[in-house]
Amino acid sequence: MEQGRPAGFWIRAVALGLDFVVLFLVELSLGAVAGLVGGSEVESSLGLAPMVWIFTMIFAGLYTSTMHSISGQTVGKMLLRVRVVDLDGRPPGFGAALLRHIAYFISLGIFGLGYLMAALRQDKRALHDLIASTRVEHVSRPAPPPVVVEPSREPVATAEEPSSAGYL
Repeated sequence: MEQGRPAGFWIRAVALGLDFVVLFLVELSLGAVAGLVGGSEVESSLGLAPMVWIFTMIFAGLYTSTMHSISGQTVGKMLLRVRVVDLDGRPPGFGAALLRHIAYFISLGIFGLGYLMAALRQDKRALHDLIASTRVEHVSRPAPPPVVVEPSREPVATAEEPSSAGYL
């Protein structure tokens, strides 16, 4: 299958930032729901923050893995018109997408150098892409639909029908 143009480091970083905004909103929502359900005692307890963080991390794994396996795009990638694909150009399977998500932590764990690889490599693949056999590419804009010019539907006078032009 034809490869799309690789998405570079900066566009990927902005897409990740947009996805962090989505995850931050989820974390705020989970904290608010926990506070409503448990009352003010739960909201001030030391056990709430780690629970909200754990549920946010689980959500993040499901969110990225599911979205990547369905369409190759999270919300951030949709907005910036890039997508994750396998080496055949299709969205990765759920297992590969989950592996890619787990490999984010490896990319980050080596001082972020796994992410920086996307800026330094010619194919723009980061460490987590190499681990999961994926790549990130620009989504090509669909071609505009062809303009169809319909013929005029006005009746044309024929020899059998005299034209009424000039008659009152």
